Amino acid sequence: MKQKIAFYWCASCGGCEEAVVDLGEVILDIVEKVDIVFWPVAMDFKKEDVEALQDGEILASFINGAIRFSEHVEMVELLRRKSQLVFAFGACACFGGIPGLANACSTDELLKYVYEEAPTVENPDGVRPTPGYEVNGVKLGVPEFLERCKPLDEVIDVDYYIPGCPPSVNVIVDALNALLEGELPPKGSVIASQKSVCHECKLNATKPEKILLKSFKRVWEAEPEPDKCLLAQGFLCLGPVTRGGCGALCVKGNMPCTGCFGPLDGVMDYGAKALSYIASIIDSADEEEIEKILEKIPDPLGLFYKYSLPKSLLDGIRK
Repeated sequence: MKQKIAFYWCASCGGCEEAVVDLGEVILDIVEKVDIVFWPVAMDFKKEDVEALQDGEILASFINGAIRFSEHVEMVELLRRKSQLVFAFGACACFGGIPGLANACSTDELLKYVYEEAPTVENPDGVRPTPGYEVNGVKLGVPEFLERCKPLDEVIDVDYYIPGCPPSVNVIVDALNALLEGELPPKGSVIASQKSVCHECKLNATKPEKILLKSFKRVWEAEPEPDKCLLAQGFLCLGPVTRGGCGALCVKGNMPCTGCFGPLDGVMDYGAKALSYIASIIDSADEEEIEKILEKIPDPLGLFYKYSLPKSLLDGIRK
């Protein structure tokens, strides 16, 4: 009898679902070995289909996206109960992801902007979605908007983590093979490299032993030299502090690493680690000069915590 697996999508852009499709012909080999019993973005599955399963009947659920709505909580708790294993799939599930940057604002600030103040909005009465209401005697409703965007493991127990925005095909294949062959690492492991992106970057050999910079460049200001370390050129590449496994795909595309595979083992706060590293390569002790150099980082929160704010010590202050 084939093992059962499930895929579910919470608060995310859909890129993780595309990453599964990017498996190409490999997915046909996987389908020969498993039954996909829940994948609502791809096939007509219903919540009732999951509810009808025995607890623990699903071998593994791959859940992507952050937790932002009450519906997400309800569905992931259901999948946790029905699954032997749960994989946090992608940066949003692992760390909160880009949706998690909304945690820098209050819920009221978010809703006020989206439904009242955004340039494209015409809503003179300031109407906002409400969890429940009635129209012509019919009760309708939308999921409740939670106070914070949360990573998956803040809501349910997570067995394994597959990082990336989205996860690269090789990492997904490694995770699936380990699952189906019964060779998974210890619970709580991140299924990716144990070394930084720099170790798999083609430009690593050109990185100086000690980088010292008098200025930073933003990607729209200059075209990188293709055969020289991007960080050594002044581009804000976070490869030195980011977990590898992606094959340095962004750098291969002449773009700096933005940190979507998250921190290496033992790092409590990815953004703090990234900030500390960048501060260590500023070649100045003059306060005014340092401030001028840092002007090239107009959005430190968006750079250093692009994928990880809900998992950070900063967000912990607000809990």
